[in-house]
Amino acid sequence: MDEPYTDRGDRGYLLNNQQAEAGVRFGALAELFDPVTFRHLDRLGLGPGMRCWEVGAGGPSVPLGLAERVTPTGTVIATDLDTSWTRDVAGGAIEVLAHDVAADPPPPGAFDFVHARLVLVHVTDRAEALRRMVGALRPGGWLLLEDADPLLQPLLCPDESGPEQRLANRLRSGFRTLMAARGADLAYGRTLPRVLREAGLTEVGADAYFPITSPACAVLEDATVRQIRPRLVAEGLATDEEIDHHLTNVATGTLDLATAPLISTWGRRA
Repeated sequence: MDEPYTDRGDRGYLLNNQQAEAGVRFGALAELFDPVTFRHLDRLGLGPGMRCWEVGAGGPSVPLGLAERVTPTGTVIATDLDTSWTRDVAGGAIEVLAHDVAADPPPPGAFDFVHARLVLVHVTDRAEALRRMVGALRPGGWLLLEDADPLLQPLLCPDESGPEQRLANRLRSGFRTLMAARGADLAYGRTLPRVLREAGLTEVGADAYFPITSPACAVLEDATVRQIRPRLVAEGLATDEEIDHHLTNVATGTLDLATAPLISTWGRRA
């Protein structure tokens, strides 16, 4: 799975935003998934004058895309536990705030759109986080949640045709093991339509997307493995030699690398 939600420090989040690889990951995730995110937001009617809350913003691409659509009179509140990669885009329509979606009150005021991508799968109290996001919507406002479901498609190389692909899939299995140990729900994405209906939202719909091969998938895999390498080795999930071999294989560009499905689900507050 490929998820950008920020560092939780002693709360155990696996991918630390303080590492240089985080910026590389955010760029790759933007290339892979921003077209999906904005296709949904545009279809749901995002436009000038609207007020948006971007939850767990991670990198700058989604706040900037939201601001482009809501200007000149709209606003974007971009929040995250760690704002290292978004603070530089603050100004104009964008306000950046350090914020814990499961523990802190929502930013004041009602929102026309609330969006979170690859966030709730990592939040231990995801039900409370969802309650706060739904409560922040104005009547008629839209919530768009996008989360991965690594158990729905668990393979880095769906075409497991040789030893390189088998090694890649074994390391991806190790990544899932580390994520689950830190409270990630690896089957959360598929629950989103039901979760939004149970939260009282209407006009609920969903779809799923995952690339099977893309240069951005290779960039994302390289940065992710470099970030989690010490933990893979410490937990006995891979050796340094195996990781070096895998990174070399990724660099060749000959592996057809995939991501976990990104399940996008939307609903409207009555």
